[in-house]
Amino acid sequence: MPDLPPPDLPPLRDVIARAGLTARKGLGQHFLLDLNLTRRIARSAGDIAHSTILEIGPGPGGLTRGLLEEGAAEVVAVERDARCVEALSDLVAAYPGRLTLTLADALGFDAEPLFAKGRPVRIVANLPYNVGTPLLIGWLAEPRFASMTLMFQKEVAERLYAAPGDEAYGRLSVITAFSHVARRVFDVPAAAFTPPPKVVSTVVELIPRPAPAAQVARADLEKVTAAAFGQRRKMLRASLKSLLPEPEKLLTALDIDPTRRAETLSVEEFCRITMAWRA
Repeated sequence: MPDLPPPDLPPLRDVIARAGLTARKGLGQHFLLDLNLTRRIARSAGDIAHSTILEIGPGPGGLTRGLLEEGAAEVVAVERDARCVEALSDLVAAYPGRLTLTLADALGFDAEPLFAKGRPVRIVANLPYNVGTPLLIGWLAEPRFASMTLMFQKEVAERLYAAPGDEAYGRLSVITAFSHVARRVFDVPAAAFTPPPKVVSTVVELIPRPAPAAQVARADLEKVTAAAFGQRRKMLRASLKSLLPEPEKLLTALDIDPTRRAETLSVEEFCRITMAWRA
């Protein structure tokens, strides 16, 4: 399918002008118009030819084109900006039955019907900067997504695959590694976007683990990491006082030095603390 010549579509800049689609800061919009880059992102997203792709914030459709041209079986694009309906109309017509546009807020979008289609469901998105992390937190709790190929601000992306002791290692690193393996795919310079953001962006791939790092409830792990990293410069014996009556006693019993700081603990150690707290 990706070997077929793409439909004769107008340039993205013409699409933007026709639809009056100026980027809105309040929506975190930065449009990616380089079709070489969007096709590269699509190619990095795994077996899209046999998958349903959930795309968030398609805007004028740069990444959407890349996904369809690279042979995605189906793209379900969720967009809250009604102006994008006109901008995406050419794509809907050019790829009948393969592109569905849903006008909705992605934070409230119900992905359940996508899983009933019988194909793997993959998320591929150039996420709006202002909602990227909240969306990710929700998706991490859904193991049925076959993969996620997402673009974040570089500093946010680094938190997803940071290891204990890394400067970027924090609560998001632990919550991510608990259920997924994250890896950096490639960076995207600010100049590739319209308008250009003030930061470099990074494409990250997240693949679900066969099983979580330990049999603990994600909600409980989130509470423990929130307490531990809430005062990250403090030792664990102090930072965990808001959660545990006698943190030093519990940590010593777990063979975890109470004078360590949160950024030095592995996911497995956080899970052990969580299990002991809930015991």
